[in-house]
Amino acid sequence: MSSLFVFFSVYGETKEQSTRVTLAIIDTATRSSTMSTAEAAARKKLNLEKATNFMRQFRDPETRDLKKLSANQFMDVWSHYDKDGNGYIEGTELDGFLKEFVSSANSSDVGPEAVSDAVLAELKQCFLEAYDDNQDGKIDIRELAQLLPMEENFLLLFRFDNPLESSVEFMKIWREYDTDGSGFIEADELKNFLRDLLREAKKINDVSEDKLIEYTDTMLQVFDANKDGRLQLSEMAKLLPVRENFLCRSIFKGATKLTKEDIERVFALYDRDNNGSIENEELRGFLKDLLELVKKDYDAVDLQEFEETILRGCDYNQDGKISKKELTMILLALSKTSLDEESA
Repeated sequence: MSSLFVFFSVYGETKEQSTRVTLAIIDTATRSSTMSTAEAAARKKLNLEKATNFMRQFRDPETRDLKKLSANQFMDVWSHYDKDGNGYIEGTELDGFLKEFVSSANSSDVGPEAVSDAVLAELKQCFLEAYDDNQDGKIDIRELAQLLPMEENFLLLFRFDNPLESSVEFMKIWREYDTDGSGFIEADELKNFLRDLLREAKKINDVSEDKLIEYTDTMLQVFDANKDGRLQLSEMAKLLPVRENFLCRSIFKGATKLTKEDIERVFALYDRDNNGSIENEELRGFLKDLLELVKKDYDAVDLQEFEETILRGCDYNQDGKISKKELTMILLALSKTSLDEESA
């Protein structure tokens, strides 16, 4: 395996002990593309390296190790490289980040240009293997948080060792923290959520009220895509991820025939209290997953309107719940729609 892969593996596992490994790998990575003496002298004369390498400011000048970033510093890094603000570091943005990340660790004044195209290609492959959890070829903010060293408490807000099992749990949490029933998580409600999240991690005693406010403001900057100062459903869903949207599986996309066992699994996933019907938060969790298949950005009003539409078309006994038979009709319709779209 390449030395670059070793670098990312070791760095991801033991960040606090990565200094010597980092320096050794960076020297190896840049040696093949080192500029000539004349070129290096000219570059140094222009003094462009420190001005253009954004990551250099976050490294210890002696050890070249990355320093722990505050919440605000992490947000600065994210905003700098996610130049189009689409929520991903991808394409040329990712190239720029990797070049600056690597070259900033060199003890000499080399700039991003010292990383050749060949080294960059290998670097990107190894980086994505190590940190691109969903394998979409780009880096989201949660994946970046696994790479950069940060304040421990702030980092905990990006790490979920046990993601929510389904959107039913998500909707229960949503109802708990949307205390005013506005259909949004406002700043104070988000602060309460983050406080409880840290309390569960037994770190709340380490977090001052000022730090909690800083974390709240930073998380709003990160996840409030429409910049209205609050989180709607789809934005909160990015902050509090569900393990899997079960309805994205190929069996619901016309690729295979739905079986009785498939229906049973889906029904059990949403019928959390095992009372034989999908209702209340169970129903809204199911509808949230269904809505995500057709709409990227959605709020509580969208979910309510969607619920009314689905119940009007599928709730044959009009009890405001979804039975197993009614769920079967919805899933068959979903599968057929996907198959028709593929054919078209």
